[in-house]
Amino acid sequence: MELKEELFALDYENHSNADEIVRPSMSFWQDAWRRLKKNKMAMVSLVILCLIMLACLIIPIVTGNAFQAQNTTLAHQKPNMQSWFGRDELGRDNFLRIWAGGRVSILIGLVGTAISLTFGVLYGGISGYFGGIVDDIMMRIVEIIVGIPYMIVVILMSVVLGKGLVPLMIALCLTSWTGLARLVRGQILQLKESEYIIAAKTLGTSHWRIITKHLIPNTLSVIIVNTTFQIPGFIFAEAFLSFIGLGIQPPDTSWGAMAAVGQVNMSYYPHELLFPALAISVTMLAFNLLGDGLRDAFDPKLRQ
Repeated sequence: MELKEELFALDYENHSNADEIVRPSMSFWQDAWRRLKKNKMAMVSLVILCLIMLACLIIPIVTGNAFQAQNTTLAHQKPNMQSWFGRDELGRDNFLRIWAGGRVSILIGLVGTAISLTFGVLYGGISGYFGGIVDDIMMRIVEIIVGIPYMIVVILMSVVLGKGLVPLMIALCLTSWTGLARLVRGQILQLKESEYIIAAKTLGTSHWRIITKHLIPNTLSVIIVNTTFQIPGFIFAEAFLSFIGLGIQPPDTSWGAMAAVGQVNMSYYPHELLFPALAISVTMLAFNLLGDGLRDAFDPKLRQ
C-alpha cells in the first residue's frame, strides 16, 4: 500500500514537472496584460475612455462649428429629444459643446502629459545616472520649482502671453514634470548598479545610450502608471483654471469653461452645470481606475 502511494506521488510530481516544461514562457509585458484583463474595473474604464475620446474626435469633425451656433429663442432649454443635454444661455446645443470642449480638455491632458513626461524622464534619468554634484545641482533646481505655486506661474503667463490654450499649456508644463523626474531618478539610482549596466560601461557604451537604451526602458512600468494618473491631473487643472477665468476663453470652450458658465445659472438651470461636471468626473474616475489596474498589473510581486 505504501509502495503504491509513493509511486502515485512520484508519477504526479513527474506530470507536474512536465506541465511546467510544456507551459509556454510569458514575458513581463504579456503577463502584465494578462493580469490587467482580469481587472474588470480597469477594462471597463479603458473602454469608457476609448469611447469618450472617439466621440470627442469624431463628433466635432462631423458637426463642424455647429457647437457655436446660437438661437436665443431656445435659451436655457431643458434636455429633450432634439437637444439631449439641453441648451445654454445663448441657445447653443450643450451636447455638441460637451464633445467640442472635451476635445480641448483631453488634448491638454494628453499633450501636457507627453511634454512633461519627455522632459521629466530625461531630467530624472540624467540626474540619477551621473549622481554626485550633477545630481545635487539638478535636484536643487527641482526643489526650487516645486516651491513655486503653479497658480503664480499661470498668472504670470497670462500677464505676459495673455489668456488662452498656449499660455495655459506652458504654465502647466513648467511645473508638472518635477514629480516624474524624482520618481525616475529613484529608479535609476537602483538600476545603475546592476550587472548589465556595469557590463555596458566596461564595453565602452556611451552614457546617452546606457540611459536611453538600458535604464529608461526598465522604468517604463513606473512611467506608464504615473502617466495614467497625470493625464486626469492636467484635465482637472485646465477645468479649474478655465472655471476661474484663467484658462480657455470664448469662443473656444472646454469642460471647465462650460462649468464656469453653468454655475451662474445653477439654481434655475442645473443641467448647464451637471453635464460638463459629469464629463469631468467620469473621465477622471476612469483614468484613476485604469491607473490602479496598471499599477497592480505591473507589480512584480504579483507576477506568476
